[in-house]
Amino acid sequence: MSLSERLRTIFPAWDLIPEPHRPQLPIEQREYLLGGEIRTWEGPLDPVRSCVCAPGGPPQQIVLGGCPLMTAADSAAALEAACRAYDHGRGGWPTMPVAERIRHVEEFAWRMKEKREEVVRLLMWEIGKSLADSRKEFDRTVDYIVDTVDALKDLDRISSRFTIEQGIIGQIRRAPLGVALCMGPYNYPLNETFTTLIPALIMGNTVIFKPAHLGVLLLRPLLEAFRESFPPGVVNTVYGDGPTVIGPLMESGRIDCLAFIGSSKVADILKHQHPQPHRLRSVLGLGAKNAAIILPDADLDTAVTECVLGSLSYNGQRCTALKILFVHRSIIDAFLARFVPAVEALAFGMPWEEDVRITPLPVPGKPEYLHRITDEAIAAGAEVLNEAGGTVSGTYFHPAVVYPVRPGMDLYSQEQFGPVVPVATFDSIGEAVEYVVESPYGQQVSLFGRDPGRIASLIDPLVNQVCRVNINSQCQRGPDTFPFTGRKNSAEGTLSVSDALRVFSIRTLVAAKSHDMNQQILTDIVRGRRSNFLSTDFIF
Repeated sequence: MSLSERLRTIFPAWDLIPEPHRPQLPIEQREYLLGGEIRTWEGPLDPVRSCVCAPGGPPQQIVLGGCPLMTAADSAAALEAACRAYDHGRGGWPTMPVAERIRHVEEFAWRMKEKREEVVRLLMWEIGKSLADSRKEFDRTVDYIVDTVDALKDLDRISSRFTIEQGIIGQIRRAPLGVALCMGPYNYPLNETFTTLIPALIMGNTVIFKPAHLGVLLLRPLLEAFRESFPPGVVNTVYGDGPTVIGPLMESGRIDCLAFIGSSKVADILKHQHPQPHRLRSVLGLGAKNAAIILPDADLDTAVTECVLGSLSYNGQRCTALKILFVHRSIIDAFLARFVPAVEALAFGMPWEEDVRITPLPVPGKPEYLHRITDEAIAAGAEVLNEAGGTVSGTYFHPAVVYPVRPGMDLYSQEQFGPVVPVATFDSIGEAVEYVVESPYGQQVSLFGRDPGRIASLIDPLVNQVCRVNINSQCQRGPDTFPFTGRKNSAEGTLSVSDALRVFSIRTLVAAKSHDMNQQILTDIVRGRRSNFLSTDFIF
């Protein structure tokens, strides 16, 4: 069968899907978590469609089921529950000892592990993530929770002592901010949602979280774990149209912390809706157009391997993906001679198929958008270099290596967020650096070369443009202990295991002049364990 025929028949009949990977349809999620109760939604449902299409005829996305299409009144109820649980910092959760909050989070992680296969299956069917990558996302999320607990223990140990400066005794700890609104992205709907949700919770904030519109059902199996692991009102969920359920939350002025991963346009709207934006703590993961710069002395085998991974892992649907490759003109032919066959060798198909790398796309209209910007580049003088590159079959878009890409083309400047790899050339390294300087984004860049002097000369200006310079390796988020952030339109705040704890809290201290009466008061409080904040207890 030719490649074009395989692409036309890429979606299998239902009975050819292996039983372990076949979901039980329909999945009607009517459950939502509010004030410590899993309630049943009696209103309309928003259809949830799979990125997998039914075979035969014009491709139609399989309807997996539906999720609640809530109203402003429902999101107001979630807000009220979260505010009541926080109670202006007087609630049981924000005043709880750190060790006890840790036990709640550890219980959740234990309960979460029981739902692994169910969550993994939904990740595949909703957003088209491969089986291997879906398992990796789940396991990485559990590891992130464990690492967050360990980081908080370290932070608390450092804080469990008194400081005496200029005759003042003080103990400095971190206190919660209030009510946090957490919204994750569709491409990592579990992991990146939890990289904000878990630190927000463990630092004593109460949380409202809205699952990503794509990748919404996979959080359904975890609702019971949230209910059983946390006190009433500490975790609350909302579903539905963003402007309908999120707009009123922001306009209320009662959201203290916004954690959002998505576009800068939406982030600006959300922040401006808050009546007192100076009171709003924001942690935002936004867009990126990360470039790879392949220098004339680059090891081509390394550059090709890393650029294929960096540009096409999960179909290029990662903010950290390499979204444009700048190759020195002297080696462009040699680079493409290796790169194009490496792209053509990538296995494609359904998410559950073994070793699959390229899968259908979940965003409605995305294949058509990618086809349009590819055609626009072709009309301006570029070519698609790989066989069948840019072919569309329903929700599937076959990867396209497009060369040469030049200024003025959408592919040169727009974040495509999909399996299109724009390749450009440069003669002077200043051209590639200038691209990074002029870009509205400032997340990461990858440098490929062997000369330490040349790489050093690039590191110094580039670290003032982006927040991570990768040497002979793809752009990426991990390890989670490393800071993850960006300049310009790419981020606000820093996320890593330890940085996230600081983002969702504020330094607070208790202080007293050092004289006999105050020393006796502090000693009595600490020895009698009368305060959860003012304490020298050591968490092992």
